[in-house]
Amino acid sequence: MQVILLENIAKLGELGDVVNVKNGYGRNFLIPQGKAVRATEESKKAFEARRAELVAQAAERKAAAEARKAKMDEIEVVTIPARAGDEGKLFGSIGPRDLAEALTDNGFEIAKSEIRMPNGPLRAVGEYDITVHFHAEVEGALHVAVIADE
Repeated sequence: MQVILLENIAKLGELGDVVNVKNGYGRNFLIPQGKAVRATEESKKAFEARRAELVAQAAERKAAAEARKAKMDEIEVVTIPARAGDEGKLFGSIGPRDLAEALTDNGFEIAKSEIRMPNGPLRAVGEYDITVHFHAEVEGALHVAVIADE
């Protein structure tokens, strides 16, 4: 299936690119999410008519993502207390939802889908660097300290 991308998508293409994708990916994800439209002659003409508007919207989204990254960079360390055994192993684990809640408590709104865990959930006491994906072109690093709760 050929689609026209309405925004930049990592590892797929840039705004306005006509790309081949699998039918299910196009029908079930890209088109319903408003990230692409089917590549027909009519849609190509409609896209070219709206190109400037879409480029401006993409620039606004990127600027907003960069502003959020700058605000997150002000947070030096996020400390998360968790129950742990004597050897530093956690009872349970800390995942993206827990990190999102900790950041919200620090006054920074973030969705759990924006957090990229390095090797799955955190299962031990220690310090970790977590990647936060704000936009296809904007990523930030977050320093997380997991401490044993008394």
